[in-house]
Amino acid sequence: MVISRQREDGHVSLTEAQEAVGEFFARHDYTGKRVIVIVPDNTRSGPVGAIFQAMHAAIGHKAAALDVLIALGTHQPMSEEQICQRLGMSATQRQVEYGKVRFFNHEWEKPETFGTIGRIGEAQMGKISGGLFYEGVDIALNKLIFDYDEFFIIGPVFPHEVVGFSGGHKYIFPGIAAGEIIDFFHWLGAVVTNPMINGTKETVTRQVVETAAGFIGMPSKLFGMVGTGGNLQGFYVGEVYEAWERAAELSRRVQIVYEERAYETVLGVAPAMYDEIWTAGKVMYKLEPVVADGGTLIIYAPHVKELSFTHGKLIDAVGYHSRDYFHKRPGKFAHVPGGIRAHSTHVRGIGTFVDGVDRPRVNVVLATGIPRERCEQVNLGYMDPASIDPTSYAGRKEEGVLLVEHAGELLHRRADGKVPVILGEKTGWARPEDSQ
Repeated sequence: MVISRQREDGHVSLTEAQEAVGEFFARHDYTGKRVIVIVPDNTRSGPVGAIFQAMHAAIGHKAAALDVLIALGTHQPMSEEQICQRLGMSATQRQVEYGKVRFFNHEWEKPETFGTIGRIGEAQMGKISGGLFYEGVDIALNKLIFDYDEFFIIGPVFPHEVVGFSGGHKYIFPGIAAGEIIDFFHWLGAVVTNPMINGTKETVTRQVVETAAGFIGMPSKLFGMVGTGGNLQGFYVGEVYEAWERAAELSRRVQIVYEERAYETVLGVAPAMYDEIWTAGKVMYKLEPVVADGGTLIIYAPHVKELSFTHGKLIDAVGYHSRDYFHKRPGKFAHVPGGIRAHSTHVRGIGTFVDGVDRPRVNVVLATGIPRERCEQVNLGYMDPASIDPTSYAGRKEEGVLLVEHAGELLHRRADGKVPVILGEKTGWARPEDSQ
């Protein structure tokens, strides 16, 4: 059973969401239980703190433990101060009211963090992927969670470039998973391509995530949320997959923006929560379907000064390219982690690789604090952000110019539902559901 609060044409107040949390705990006794709460880092928006506080008010005094694990994937660790901000608590509250709560970053760079809990074999993966991949993968994740009786996941659901819709067990894989499976399913998603996956509920990569989650074997619940424009429109509490499915269905209806056409120039303004291209690349992921063939997508983020704090050297070495630059030459790039290849092709977008020439469909330009020389080194365009007044791009749809503020969360598509696709040695447009 999923406890929900939903208003598709309005908004759900924090009070209503917190009441749903109280309703859940009124039905379930956690006295003496050890619970760990998995939450996203600060690159995901939503009232995570308000939900955690309601959870703590309900069971913090009776549970044996109520601790927090930050689902970093391979992002930078968060400081104590940043975690407090994520959870909406002051320094004083941290010391007094929440003094018994322990904070953990997912230490993805340490091999001792992980325990292997199973394996998806080659034959099973071939079946899951419809014959696309026949590679097996070990399922390893942060073994800290097994020190607890149950884990909760708190986090938002949005259209997503790798799994279709984020949230649910995706906060486990890749949130607290080991590198092998992260690289595996990110590259699998890149092979299928971002436009085909993003905003599609049933995807091969989601099947991999859910299959991997089946090996965990411990109780878990999702406290999932869907919001737009800073307003909460849906909140769901229950078994992880069931609650995620309800949230993803609402996300499909309220977090996809349909445009009457594709545009020759698109300026996407990246919010401050994206502090590197590794995350600000979501501007491209969510806007690629509304950039016309031969058009230009500008990632406007003056505050961004790095490609990736963690993976910058690898990206410098590889650069940004369309999928077949890698896919047609697997031996040449076998040493490059799948997650790096996936990020590269997601940012560069749909394109072809014919006769040794990479031909991306659109021009991707960085208007950031990253200098021209480095942009050109990694095969991206450059614009001086000081030369851009975002307001000058507003109200110009008829000219083929689109401005998107706070880009990176809402997916944009053409009204006819068609997205850019690779058709052999050329690109075209098709509906995802027509090409499955």
